[in-house]
Amino acid sequence: MKTLRKTDSRCGKHRGIAAVEFAVCLPAVLLLFVGSIECASMVFLRQTLSVSAYEGARKAIQFDSTNGDVIANSNNILTSRQVDGASITLNPTDVSAVPTGTQIGVTVSAPCSSNSVLPLKFFNDYSITVTTTMVKE
Repeated sequence: MKTLRKTDSRCGKHRGIAAVEFAVCLPAVLLLFVGSIECASMVFLRQTLSVSAYEGARKAIQFDSTNGDVIANSNNILTSRQVDGASITLNPTDVSAVPTGTQIGVTVSAPCSSNSVLPLKFFNDYSITVTTTMVKE
């Protein structure tokens, strides 16, 4: 007895539809994936700047601290986390001459473009700035 094989001509059409759907959806999925990596990188940068400003302010409020001590303390955090192009500003500018009970602010900022982990620059024109204020002891 001879068996008949049924050939389905629709099988090739389904493969073609799946290939088109994949080609349409892949760029959107890749964009979401790369964008989430870049956003996580910027969150890490902001957290690093926060920690750096906090550590600088902690050093600034000590009795015998100098501007060099404050900047060195902040730069230690920035260097260990490989932040490029950061700037540190003190308010008031001379922390050693500030009397007890005065607020001291440490501002740390860095450009997003030089601290991106991916070659695509979603945050190219932005800069992140963090300020921490404490009272001198």
